[in-house]
Amino acid sequence: MPLVAFFDTKPYDRQFFDPLGPPAGIEWRFFEWRLNRETAAGASGCPTVCIFVNDEADAATLARLREAGVRHLALRCAGHNNVDVGAARDLGLAVSRAPSYSPHSTAEHAVALFLALNRRIHRAYSRVRELNFSLQGLLGTVVCGKTVGILGAGKIGRITAQIYRGFSATVLACDAAPDPDWAARHDVRYVSASELFAASDVISLHAPLLPETHHIVNRESLAQLRPGAFLVNTSRGKLIDTRALIDALKSGRLGGVALDVYEEEEGVFLEDLSGQVLHDDELARLLTFPNVLITAHQAYFTHEALHEIARVTTENVRRFAAGQPLLDGTAL
Repeated sequence: MPLVAFFDTKPYDRQFFDPLGPPAGIEWRFFEWRLNRETAAGASGCPTVCIFVNDEADAATLARLREAGVRHLALRCAGHNNVDVGAARDLGLAVSRAPSYSPHSTAEHAVALFLALNRRIHRAYSRVRELNFSLQGLLGTVVCGKTVGILGAGKIGRITAQIYRGFSATVLACDAAPDPDWAARHDVRYVSASELFAASDVISLHAPLLPETHHIVNRESLAQLRPGAFLVNTSRGKLIDTRALIDALKSGRLGGVALDVYEEEEGVFLEDLSGQVLHDDELARLLTFPNVLITAHQAYFTHEALHEIARVTTENVRRFAAGQPLLDGTAL
């Protein structure tokens, strides 16, 4: 019976895949460990492997998967920066993903992060539980009338922009493929990255991780920010140069930072390290700032998103096994 090897799985993955069940004649095999060149042998006898954001699918790992008999790599996520797509193509591996499982989930979380950080809700929650009902240090500001910059105006970025427009904020957008019709409908203005950094009170990152976007938030771009500006990242951690970010926080240039992703999150985010010592000094430093709010790659984590990821992935597994084309928009 054909098998599908799921790497880096958690109980909530099975919660959504098990009710759908594997396609007829196929069996699921769930692994808790991540895919890399050492663990690739676990996929032996599996025509399809299913991976997540922190699995390693570089050329060497893909070659080992090919040797193990794998012919299809199914990503249960939208981003594919952890996959050497060119190497997969050369090896004859089909690659599919879940490109649009719930853009509203991530967009809503991005806005929620900013609102919580701006109004110091995370600090107020901790205080009240200790019977400290003082308001000192909890002063926030209104979103209405502020300028919000959306760096990366794809599906998630556009929804985020529309939510902020609902707060009567001025919204700027920067994207490699602007859509003037959408911008006109929602009263959004496209600008350059430099203008966006210089003019925004809040910057929300929604760009994919590409060579040209790697560390797009760096010392130079941070220096352009308005003093007291907020930065939110729910996209990819490596969009931000963490050392430059820490220096901007220490200098007081940033009013606050909300992160759902982190540059070196692999092996940390999505794991319970509560009984261990955190070895990442930069992450540990970020956690000391009162104006930094971090969630651990949680933005996508909704019932709707996980159900859609399971549905799309299961359908692509079925189609591949049946020799049918993968779903439109999922194949790489």
